[in-house]
Amino acid sequence: MTVCVGIRREDKSVWERRVPLVPEHVGEIKQQGVDVKIQPSEIRVFKENEYELAGATVTEDLSSCNAVFAVKEIPSGFFRRGGTYVFFSHVIKGQEYNMPMLRKMMELECNLIDYETIVDDKGMRLVFFGWHAGVAGMVETLVALGKRLDGKGINNPFSALKQPHQYESIKEIKTVLEVIAHWIRVGGLPVETVPLTIGLTGYGNVSRGAQEMLDILPVKEISPGELKNLTAETPGVNHYIFKTVFKEEHLVVPKNSGDAFVLQDYYDNPGKYESVFEDYLPHLTALVNCIYWEEKYPRLVTREYLRTRWTEDGLLVVGDISCDINGSIEVVSKVTEPGSPAFVYNPKVDSITDGYDGYGPVIIAVDILPSEIPRDASVYFSNVLKEYMPAVTKADYGVEFAELDLPAPIKNGMILHRGKFTPKFEYISQFL
Repeated sequence: MTVCVGIRREDKSVWERRVPLVPEHVGEIKQQGVDVKIQPSEIRVFKENEYELAGATVTEDLSSCNAVFAVKEIPSGFFRRGGTYVFFSHVIKGQEYNMPMLRKMMELECNLIDYETIVDDKGMRLVFFGWHAGVAGMVETLVALGKRLDGKGINNPFSALKQPHQYESIKEIKTVLEVIAHWIRVGGLPVETVPLTIGLTGYGNVSRGAQEMLDILPVKEISPGELKNLTAETPGVNHYIFKTVFKEEHLVVPKNSGDAFVLQDYYDNPGKYESVFEDYLPHLTALVNCIYWEEKYPRLVTREYLRTRWTEDGLLVVGDISCDINGSIEVVSKVTEPGSPAFVYNPKVDSITDGYDGYGPVIIAVDILPSEIPRDASVYFSNVLKEYMPAVTKADYGVEFAELDLPAPIKNGMILHRGKFTPKFEYISQFL
């Protein structure tokens, strides 16, 4: 019996041009006895004829497909009874805005597999866009820094950089960054900007992508503790960007001054710790936030800090790649899109204004950053996902969950089986 993978068009945002399966991998899927059908799309980074040449069928109707893959959330009206769907569902934190979609899938006895929850036996994610989010997030942050300095009348090398979606590839972005690096090495940074410091929170895939872009520039890495010692007289200050990476032990300290910081204890008992991160903020030009955050953890940047301690000579830009609404960066009250990626938070009146100009720090809060480099991101993602597609498509979901024959990482990532929560995700029911 022929089985079929369906690739749904993306329609959550006009900027969402990524795909879970690229044309060059269609042939590999077909060789394993799986047909590929894909819905037409005017915005997808890969064109329909590329898929047809690879052997896929372009069609609106995916109802005959054994499993349907997408990138972002799928509208409730698309689901069919007993169908199998694989996408970023954004439900594992009980996200209120996606509970109606989840309820509909339960009513229709659907199977739901979420890329975010596909992990190995050590809990490490296997299918992700995180590195690419870091790449695009760092570029957007540097673009914002350039525009903010332009607004101050300061000629600066970052003005030469454009938003990621205005380049054809990461390779092209790197070429431009190399030109900017040469500018800094030869001509130096504007005296008004030094010491120019960029801090990154986190050290996972997102942070690694962001650092790979930043490290193309003349960078000198320092520890968080060294930030306060930097001055305009620091050797090489005109020809280096000072980078510092913050780990958990830099963000918080035990409330009991006699206790030592223990990472696992912090994860298990965050209430025993208090934030000290804001003590670093006056020494940063830009902050790039790459951490996973939940409400049980202290925030990194609060309204209170910005209201009482922010100055125009301090933190100019916050690139919030994590992009949690009112989360670790408390003033992120909305997400943005590549067409209007930035807003300025005014701490005097607790308001935001779209753009790069105004009193207060510039905030980048694009929640679909990898879509700004859609071709590179899709090729990487597809290269990992293609290994699992045949197994997902051929599986018999009519059996009990315990008997379901799927690769362990995929089974780990299964949120719904025949409309019911799998044991690992039963906790989500409290949010319905």
